[in-house]
Parts: sequence; C-alpha cells; structure tokens
Amino acid sequence: MSDFAIRCDGLSKRYRIGEQERYRALRDVITDAAASPFRRLRSVLDGRRGTGDRTNGHRSSVFGQPSSDGYIWALDDVSFEVKRGEVVGIIGRNGAGKSTLLKILSRITKPTKGSAEIHGRVGSLLEVGTGFHPELTGRENIYLNGAILGMRKVEIDRKFDEIVAFAEVEKFVDTPVKRYSTGMYVRLAFAVAAHMETEILLIDEVLSVGDAAFQKKCVGKMGDVSRGGRTVLFVSHNMGALRGLCTEVIWIDGGRIVRTGPPAEVIDQYMATVIQGCASSIALADLDRGESLGERLRLQRIEFNAGAPILHGEPLHVRIEFETTSMVQGVAVGFGFSSLEGTRLMTVDSDLEAGQCDLTRNYRGSVEAVLPQLHLQPGRYLLDIGARSGAHNFLDYLGGCAAIEVVAGPTTPPEVIRAVGGVRPPAAWRWSIQREPEREVISI
Repeated sequence: MSDFAIRCDGLSKRYRIGEQERYRALRDVITDAAASPFRRLRSVLDGRRGTGDRTNGHRSSVFGQPSSDGYIWALDDVSFEVKRGEVVGIIGRNGAGKSTLLKILSRITKPTKGSAEIHGRVGSLLEVGTGFHPELTGRENIYLNGAILGMRKVEIDRKFDEIVAFAEVEKFVDTPVKRYSTGMYVRLAFAVAAHMETEILLIDEVLSVGDAAFQKKCVGKMGDVSRGGRTVLFVSHNMGALRGLCTEVIWIDGGRIVRTGPPAEVIDQYMATVIQGCASSIALADLDRGESLGERLRLQRIEFNAGAPILHGEPLHVRIEFETTSMVQGVAVGFGFSSLEGTRLMTVDSDLEAGQCDLTRNYRGSVEAVLPQLHLQPGRYLLDIGARSGAHNFLDYLGGCAAIEVVAGPTTPPEVIRAVGGVRPPAAWRWSIQREPEREVISI
C-alpha cells in the first residue's frame, strides 16, 4: 500500500474565457462508457493518445500548450503530495485556483494536462448542499449521499443518528431540504461529508458560511477525523483553524504554488501580502469568484463613507452597487469584516431591517446602509460581501476580497486603540457597592 493519499503531478486546467464548462449527468457517463471502445479505436487509427487523470492508477499522456488569446489557466503545473492521515490546508486569494484543484480531485472536472493519483474513497463538500436534491428530505438526502459514496444501507444506518445529532436537524429530518435555512443546509451537508466512512475528505470554504458555534464544531470534527487516520484537504480563509489543524499549508496564487510548508511560516508570509493596500472604495465587478456566482446578479462596487477613511466610533455609510442579467426574487445583500486570520467579527445583512427585494432583468442599482456608530476596533480587517436569493441561494459571494482599515476616530479612547481586534461597544455601567459594616474594636 502506498504511503500517500493524494499525489498531483504537473496538474493544469485551462478554461476558455466566457465559456461555461458542461458538467456530466449519469446518462452522459453511461453513454460515454458505451462509446469509449469506438473512440479508443479511432484514436489508435488516427495515431493519437487520449488524455485524462491518473485516478485509476494508469498515467495518461497530456496535451495543451501555453494559453493563447481567449484562454485562462486556472491551474498551471501544480505538483504536491499528501501523505495518509495528514491535514493539509490550501490558501490563496479569490480566483487563485483553489476550488478548481478540489473539483479535479473530486472528479467533477478533468485536468487539461498533468495527472492526479488518489488512493482511497473520497468524500467532498465543495459548496453549500453539494449533492443534495432540494425536493428530498434530509433523511432521504443522507441515504442518497451515502449511496453515491458506495456505502451500504447498513453502514448508513449506523451513522445516521450521529449525523442528524451533529447537524442539529432532528425536528426537520423529514422536511424537504429546500425549506431549510442556510445554517441547517450547511450543518447537514458538513455532517454527511464528515461522518461518512471515506478515507479522504475534501472541503472547500464551508467554515465561512456557518455561525461561530458551528465553525468551532466543524474544526473539532475535522480534528477528530484527522486523529482517526483519515486524510483532510481543505480550502479556508480561516487562518486560525488552519494554524490549529494543519500539518502543512499550500499557498496558491495565479494557478501556481507559491509556497508549501509549516502552517505558521506559510500563513505569515501570505498575510503580509494580503494587508498591503487597504481601501474604502472597492471595485468588485472584475474580481474572480466561483463559476456559478455572479451570473444572475453581480456585485459591482462597495464604498464606505464615500471613499473617506473608516473611523472607529463614528457613523459608517455603506453603498453597494450591483447589476442583474435576469429577474431575481427575494434578494438580500450583506457584508462582514473578518480578522486577518479569517474569523468573522461583524456581519451586516439587509434583510434584517429592510427585508428582501425583487429585481427585474438588466437592472442596475444600489443599496445603502448607515451604522450609527462603528464599534469595530482600530486595525486591519478582511472584507466579505455577498448577495443571495431566498434563504440559501447564493447569487454572488466574495470572501476576503479586500483589506480595509479602521482608524481611530476623534472620540476613540486610548484604551480601545491599545486593545486587539473585534467589536468593543460602549455600555452604560453602574456600580452597586455594599459597604461592610464597621466592626466594634474593643481595647484590652
């Protein structure tokens, strides 16, 4: 048996700009299998060799030349090895190629060239509710996902109660998941991926969606998974989780590996590049995001205080611009500030006060908000911004897309400037002190 779980050799993926990749359904797989012998014969007659990955243990030939006009390399000559039982984190800016890498390892998409060798059954959670059918109940989706992973019913039965308890959806396990809130959706999706008996677990940025309690629960579970000898490869902006869990971190930028090494060293070097150049007016339209994001509604710009500095203790004026390409209903937008370690410190959502809005096709608009006082302490933070339709249909999302700086305002006390990170709101305090009764002193 090999001592590694994952090995990538020269892995590269090229996309044509503006072209959507066609994902295959089960009928496509069956059709391709039937036609495969004829294609192989034709390839031999033409003197060509096929391409593909190495997940079946046989290395295929590769093709592809340096990108020409109209193409972009999402991954470019990526090589690394993950040993069995290791927990490896992947970091990088949006559009660096992290999600593309996990999609190749999950066999969702094929590499343009290079090879990926995987030893062990793979469970993956690449986005909220991956593999869930919205019309099926939570119970039915658990069994469906287990069957897809090749597990027998008796195996799923053994894990079922543990999955439901972890996800905290006992009362709703027989409700169609289309009626789940975002938190319920994420909890169940993570629980299924983490509890199924797979040797390798691939996770893409699930920790950015849940609340703080759920994030802590996920981190603890991934620690349990790794101590059980399973291999974990996960993408995250939560640098604190990466520092605590990982044995190694891979930094990807522009589709290439910048550095691989101990978590502390790699993360510190990466964060030094992130905090360069903080701004209060950020263009969002051309930033890279996931393949399915920004298609129906695309965030264009976020501006704080009309481009003026962001001051602690002062009002914060926020303006978010967007465009639609189709009609979308029940739209809500929101933004948040995270620490440089990736821990969310503050979140502001439009639907908490203004409800959700229906938008027409080809609509250009903006939404504005005012915080009476910003109690985020002076320092540098990462900006997260997104838009969704309904409870958990994400239209657009950019996590850690820019660095912003909060500076001390005219009323900021020195004690706040010396403190470290987070929200520190003022409060009305009142001391209630009971004096101890005086004791009679007797002189002898």
